[in-house]
Amino acid sequence: MRRPRLRGPAWTATLTWKSAVFLTVMCCVLAALLGVLVHTAVTRQTVGHAREKSLDRLDLITRAYEAGEPLPPGSGVDPEGLPGALRALAAGGERGTAVGDGPPGPVMWAAAPADGRAIATWTDYSQGARTIGGLDRAIVGSSLLAVAATLLVGLFAVGRVTRRLKQTARVARRISAGDLDARVGDPRTGAPSRSQDEVAVVAGALDTMTSSLQRRLQAEQRFTADVAHELRTPLTGLWAAAELLPPGRPAEMVRDRVGAMRALTEDLLEISRLDARTEQADLSVHAPAPLVDRAVRAAGPEVSVRVVGPPALVETDRRRLERVLGNLVANARQHGAPPVTVTVDGATVSVRDRGPGFPEYLTAGGPQRFRTEDGGKGHGLGLTIALGQAEAIGAVLTLRNPPDGGAEALLTLPLHDPRQPGPPRPQG
Repeated sequence: MRRPRLRGPAWTATLTWKSAVFLTVMCCVLAALLGVLVHTAVTRQTVGHAREKSLDRLDLITRAYEAGEPLPPGSGVDPEGLPGALRALAAGGERGTAVGDGPPGPVMWAAAPADGRAIATWTDYSQGARTIGGLDRAIVGSSLLAVAATLLVGLFAVGRVTRRLKQTARVARRISAGDLDARVGDPRTGAPSRSQDEVAVVAGALDTMTSSLQRRLQAEQRFTADVAHELRTPLTGLWAAAELLPPGRPAEMVRDRVGAMRALTEDLLEISRLDARTEQADLSVHAPAPLVDRAVRAAGPEVSVRVVGPPALVETDRRRLERVLGNLVANARQHGAPPVTVTVDGATVSVRDRGPGFPEYLTAGGPQRFRTEDGGKGHGLGLTIALGQAEAIGAVLTLRNPPDGGAEALLTLPLHDPRQPGPPRPQG
């Protein structure tokens, strides 16, 4: 059984946090390295100077001992406080020095052999110890100041980069939401004389990609609108000619196909208007239940309407709402299975059937034009129009497959806010 991985807070994954940790660690490592080098060099110099002074004094003491003269203060044979290691070194016939404790405090001991014993002297080392201690404190303080200054400057520099990256991400999200007019507009991309960093290159590439995508989509929208518009006139004439045919099965087939082509042409024109975002919703305040009942009643008696939950007032366009509901109910009847139920719960309208459910591509990425899964009639435009009209009235359309089977389309309408200026105009 795999143990779950521990995850830190979300802010620890940000570039600013990682940069701060990296700068702090690197500054601490650099400060520690420089501190050790400076401490070692100064300590070696200070100890070397004290050692030379103690050894010079030891030479004088040794000559006085050999001449039988009394030893000066601060020296003696096997004196008390002589470090054991230095005593053993002198007893072995060698000279040496060591820092230890003495009567005045820190001292530098120097010892040499004398008749199987150790003759030793000491010099005051307190000044050297204070010098090294002060140096260590200065190194620590200056290192902390350097780390803090470097961290502040680094965070300021990284903050500028992350702000530009966040701006690029915000624009990318607006583009993915359908706002193809959004641009990063990084000042470095607009001035060829200025050197461009990686963020500017990404921002420029995103703006270029968006402009190219916008031009292609606009060209496709114009093509769809032009084709649908040009087809209206001949189809109208063809419909009029079909009405003049003598009654019979051929005439019915011609009128049926011409009617389907006219409906498809009108759907294409509607989609082109929705894509161009030229549709203006005529919003007013309504109680959703009567609107839903009137829209569903035209679909046939086999579609039932249920009202649950407390009543609500919504701001919507009645005509467009009826268009959305009509397409949803038609899709449920054509591709689902009875019973088809429409439920009104406050500002939410649910269209539910008991069929095989929505295809995976529909629930994952939304409806796609001219794509159907069951090979039956239809061009995949009904749900596309329903989604576009829902966006036009400020509603949210969600397609999902409930756990107990079937397909469900949830339409969430914007609630009326009584605090907004203007009296509500409930309409049924």
